[in-house]
Amino acid sequence: MTEIIDGDAVAQSIRDDLSTAIDQLDAEGVQPSLATVLMSDDPASETYVSMKQDDCAEVGIEAIDIDIDPDADAGELYDTIDDLNADENVDGILVQMPVPDHVSDREVLRAIDPEKDVDGFHPENVGRLVAGDARYKPCTPHGIQKLIESAGVDTEGKEAVVVGRSDIVGKPMANLFIQKAPGGNATTTVCHSRTEDLAAKTRAADILVAAAGVPEMIDGDMVQEGATVIDVGINRVDADNEKGYELVGDVEYESAKERAGAITPVPGGVGPMTRAMLLYNTVKAAGLQHDVAVDLP
Repeated sequence: MTEIIDGDAVAQSIRDDLSTAIDQLDAEGVQPSLATVLMSDDPASETYVSMKQDDCAEVGIEAIDIDIDPDADAGELYDTIDDLNADENVDGILVQMPVPDHVSDREVLRAIDPEKDVDGFHPENVGRLVAGDARYKPCTPHGIQKLIESAGVDTEGKEAVVVGRSDIVGKPMANLFIQKAPGGNATTTVCHSRTEDLAAKTRAADILVAAAGVPEMIDGDMVQEGATVIDVGINRVDADNEKGYELVGDVEYESAKERAGAITPVPGGVGPMTRAMLLYNTVKAAGLQHDVAVDLP
């Protein structure tokens, strides 16, 4: 029987377990805070920010909501980031991507104080991750580690294959898999658009992470019997229903489920974990910046 890994349930468990750390901060007069900066009128981005703010309210994190006109000069965004960097009452900063074309997303990430970079994308934090001394693990890869752990899967000595090499998921996921640490010690292969015979690589995987952003590119024939399959993709495709579309992952779920030992659904798999680990990083950031020792799950 294939285990369906319930990302909603694991994410709720993470949020519940954060209460101890938040109580420890509260005892020292500290309320963790997250500033979300939105410079977009994209409905999906607006929804993501709203969901993150709701998550903050649920666990007791102060959510600071900042909207910037997408047509404004890039300098307005950089000035806002500078102000947040200097504000001692702000523990974490998240600039919702994508930003408008006239703004450099790379420069935005570099502008955020590394200690407040709760996404974990500042070059300093990326370097610390690669060196095995992560300040903040990027939210989606860290959430994937938690999902794999929840399924009772030990990564040590396993063959892990990551399909996709993005800075947000693929690269940091591979780095976490190879770390000499819990959730790591796996022999890791990264596949991408130039990989030859992708199916041969994915069939060798004990743990398969699909993060290429291509709808249903991996089907059951590409999955090893009993493998753990983590589907990061969330793609909108046309469908004959009331909405006119449906959400699918990078994995063809029905056929992959027949072969996998454990698999995440879309939606309800990785997505909730990304948001939960953002809260985790924000609480950790508050502890670091206010010099309060906190017990994190």
